[in-house]
Amino acid sequence: MEQHGIDPLTYLSRHASGDWGDLGKQDKLANDVALVDGTRILSKYVLPTGEAVYVITEWDRSITTMLFSSEY
Repeated sequence: MEQHGIDPLTYLSRHASGDWGDLGKQDKLANDVALVDGTRILSKYVLPTGEAVYVITEWDRSITTMLFSSEY
């Protein structure tokens, strides 16, 4: 992301605020439920480069990972 001048905090902030990005309706609903039942949360954002980045927060909220679609 740094090579393309993209600030990863932009997408991390969106994820943390409940903006799930470019997911389908079912996946967004699953994230809303995850906020209550404590399961994994997944967001997807399409970058200006056209590649997607995923932000995943584990069920126990111990770690959040960002990875490109090619790494997912």
